[in-house]
Amino acid sequence: MVNANDRGSQSDQHESPQPASVTATTAAASVADAAGASTGAGATNASASATAASTSPAMPLTPRKRLKKLDNFSLNTKLVSIIIVLLTIGTIGITVSLRQLLSNYLLDKTDSQLLQQSELVFKNTDMMNSDLNSHNGLTTYYVESYNKLDNTSTVQLQPVYKGGVVSQPEIPADGGTDGHKLGQPWTAKAKVMMQNPVSQPDHATLKMAEAPWRVVAMRWMNKTSSGALQDVGVVYIALSLSSQIDMVDTLTKFCVLVGIAVVLLGGVVSALAVQRTLDPIKRIEKKAALIAAGDLTQRIAYAPTNTEIGSLSRSLNIMLMKVERAFIQQQQTTEKMKRFVSDASHELRTPLAAIHGYAELYMMQRNMPDAIERADMAIDHIEKSSSRMTVLVEDLLSLARLDEGRGISVDGQVKLSSVLHDSLDDLHALDPERKVSTGLLELGPVTEDGQLPQIVEQREDLPDMTITGDQNRLRQVITNIVGNIHRYTPSDSPVEFALGTIGLDMSPKELVKLPNEPASVAKVMEAAAQYRNDHLGVPYVFVRISDHGPGVPEELQPKIFERFYTADPSRARQKGGTGLGMAIAYSVVQAHSGFITAQTTPGGGLTFLIILPVSQTFREENAEDIMI
Repeated sequence: MVNANDRGSQSDQHESPQPASVTATTAAASVADAAGASTGAGATNASASATAASTSPAMPLTPRKRLKKLDNFSLNTKLVSIIIVLLTIGTIGITVSLRQLLSNYLLDKTDSQLLQQSELVFKNTDMMNSDLNSHNGLTTYYVESYNKLDNTSTVQLQPVYKGGVVSQPEIPADGGTDGHKLGQPWTAKAKVMMQNPVSQPDHATLKMAEAPWRVVAMRWMNKTSSGALQDVGVVYIALSLSSQIDMVDTLTKFCVLVGIAVVLLGGVVSALAVQRTLDPIKRIEKKAALIAAGDLTQRIAYAPTNTEIGSLSRSLNIMLMKVERAFIQQQQTTEKMKRFVSDASHELRTPLAAIHGYAELYMMQRNMPDAIERADMAIDHIEKSSSRMTVLVEDLLSLARLDEGRGISVDGQVKLSSVLHDSLDDLHALDPERKVSTGLLELGPVTEDGQLPQIVEQREDLPDMTITGDQNRLRQVITNIVGNIHRYTPSDSPVEFALGTIGLDMSPKELVKLPNEPASVAKVMEAAAQYRNDHLGVPYVFVRISDHGPGVPEELQPKIFERFYTADPSRARQKGGTGLGMAIAYSVVQAHSGFITAQTTPGGGLTFLIILPVSQTFREENAEDIMI
């Protein structure tokens, strides 16, 4: 359908005022419909006004509240709805654009055709005005001339449709142009008339006849007998726009059908695509529900990391791994704390119970004949129990300070060889019959089968070696180890003290995080081999103290450094141990950014290996990471 706004008004295309000569059936029906619509509209408005008056006005929803209601819909529904709306808007926009483009093109083509025909008519007005040729020409054109000399209008040519339906454009009767210039086409309404008023035209014919016309007015000039041109009047030439409107309507219907198909197909495809795209998010949602229920072992399925889902899955899996690890560590810490409190309560209860028991025993036996001897025995037991409780309390306080990062200063200079010599002399004084030897630790050669090198010991005096650290605390570490050797090994079993410097391709930050297990020693040896190849890394002091006593089973060796752990609690209590010595030693070595472990001595016994960085600067750079 041609848009008449380009050349005239919109109403010009659809309104068809009926003259008196036109059959009144269509006009009457139109008037009746208009009257009915007007009455219905009036009744509806009246009803709506009455209803509005009888009810209280509702508060309008603000844009924010309207948008808030959209939050109730799922993401799937929102995305599919947005896609459908965009497809609908796109198809409507394309349809309107094609319709407008075709309308303009056809209108311009009609104007060009009309102007070309008008020139032909202008040049042949005499022939067209003759009686012989009055009805010759193309029946799709309408030609009317106005003679201003005698004020008469003559229809030169008009099309007649099926059923005797005649359509004419509304042209001014006085030879005017409705404000348009001569030679400038304009759109005029159609007047429909019936040659046979009895017949009833079909809808298609009537619709074609009611189509507007494109009219152009040309000056009508005639030659006089003298050969001069005389202005006779105006010739109107018009071309019906029915075919153009039909073509535009056909295109519109086609675009509407195609648009509906595109929207429906796009909605289905987008629903499937969005559902498939959001499937990983739904899986993440299900995993999150399981995690929220307490199952921290759940992990999100792998997806390529170059996608948003893959990146999100990787980040969430890393977070879940850290959360699970932190939760496990928290559980382990809680269990250790419970066990520590329980063991501490038990260990403190034992000497307190002994003190209380012997005090009651003294009160009961003080009136007996041998009261003095019995009192001395009770006081002796009370003194031993109080001394053990004092040592236990001091160890607990020491551990508490180390846990808080207090009670230790690693800025001093420690001559480690002197500390070992002092402990060696103490052990010799406690067990004169024990054989004690010293040696130098070195990194052994690589074996032919490609295995990692081992630490070898050369029998010689301890080398002079100074490191930075807390001398009193490091002396406490060695003293605790020597005290365990004295208490739990035969007095005639040999002991070896060895000291040496070995470089590692491993920072103190990495070393202090190694767990107390055999695999950590293998990592240390691998770092030592790497340091020997590229000479890049950190120098460390290795201290090894080996005994040949009963030893500790390998499965129990990692527990040696746990608080209050003793392989034989009754024996430890008899020997005066508190079960905190190795825990203190472990905390002190950790505070020095070091590593300590226990291994089985070749041939039987237990070996303690201590690794400490020589320089303090590395620990200062990682102070936050190595804080206990």
